[in-house]
Amino acid sequence: MALRQAGFGAGKQMGEASFLRICLLTYRGNPTCGGQGVYIKYLSRALKELGHEVDVLSGPPYPELAEGIGLHELPGLDLYNPEHLFKVSNIRDLASPLNQFEFLSMCAGGFPEPFTFGMRAYRHLLRNKRIYDIVHDNQSLSYGLLGIAGFGYPTVATIHHPITVDRETELRSAKTRLRRLMIRRWYSFLAMQKRVSRRLSHLITVSECSRRDISRDFRIPPERFRVVHNGINTDHFHPLEGVARADHQILVTNSADIPLKGLRYLLEAAAAIRKKRKLKVVVIGKPKENGDIDRLVGELGLGDTVRFTGRIGHEEFTRYYAEATIAVIPSLYEGFGMPAGEAMACGIPVISTTGGALPEVVGDAGILVPPADTEALQKAIVALLNDPEKRRRLGQAGIERVKNSLTWRHAAQKTVEVYREAMDAHRRL
Repeated sequence: MALRQAGFGAGKQMGEASFLRICLLTYRGNPTCGGQGVYIKYLSRALKELGHEVDVLSGPPYPELAEGIGLHELPGLDLYNPEHLFKVSNIRDLASPLNQFEFLSMCAGGFPEPFTFGMRAYRHLLRNKRIYDIVHDNQSLSYGLLGIAGFGYPTVATIHHPITVDRETELRSAKTRLRRLMIRRWYSFLAMQKRVSRRLSHLITVSECSRRDISRDFRIPPERFRVVHNGINTDHFHPLEGVARADHQILVTNSADIPLKGLRYLLEAAAAIRKKRKLKVVVIGKPKENGDIDRLVGELGLGDTVRFTGRIGHEEFTRYYAEATIAVIPSLYEGFGMPAGEAMACGIPVISTTGGALPEVVGDAGILVPPADTEALQKAIVALLNDPEKRRRLGQAGIERVKNSLTWRHAAQKTVEVYREAMDAHRRL
């Protein structure tokens, strides 16, 4: 009640419009950790550019934020930091009961970060009592989020895609009962996320496909979701002048050994194509040593065909896009499909599977094939390599599609609409 009396939820006037005081929550914030960090970095900047006040509460590793955006670091044990993997950097940190829970849960094969971060965010807001018009959670979906909503903060959450899909794909690929037990233990945080998300009035997701699948797997009415497509960072991903495209070079960003990314099927297609014509495959990133992908490259005799770049920066990434003939996204499922959008923004023709939301991102600016279909992928690659005019048309169509509907400014504007809807519903309670 005190928060409402202080003007909570009203916004401040900015000319004829009002700007909002926004608190973004993310249990991991650094863009190098994956999609969560990318989402927070660019959404926060776009919200700031629209004139809103933005604070970010983040667990480690911390995000890279634009000037003028407040960062509140909520230290945890950071147990997945390569510098002290699965270890506590300072034994004194275990004096905290919450840290003890985090460490023991990790030792037992669980993934406690979403839960422990949510509790730290709850305690932070309880202590500081800052006034925000909206709190926006980035898929931690922790019990702490319900406590934050209990303070009186209008609260929304983004669920990027149904993690249940990742779990089921990994379970199908597991070769032993012990491995399946380990996978189920790791994904045990899903029970919490389902319970918490069912109690939130407004949920954001990034595609119609994700809305349908999350609604089904989490048992949440679809009308609770608002679809807001992610943006593509066109500051980094754009066509480069003066760089000649190769005639037979495929680029793929899915270097992970995760079965869901479908890299196996692209490598099998490449092995078949290479028997008949010249071909190079550049894979952004690096697979696990002696992992499934590393072994498959050897089994298929692709050592002189496939090159893994290791970790690279944005400028190098954009140059690889500029040099490639085709970008291929072989994923079995994507809740959005950022690699497809980034390739399109760079003007490179795209071949993508129809897995998950990829058709929503690619639209008519690329070629679509069924997921897990090596033969279809092989035929699509050969046909596009043989048709330079079609490659040119698709590359230009991709640029226009991103410019017209897939920027972070578009995403921020639609996200603010959801904020105001949630705030209006909160006032009527």
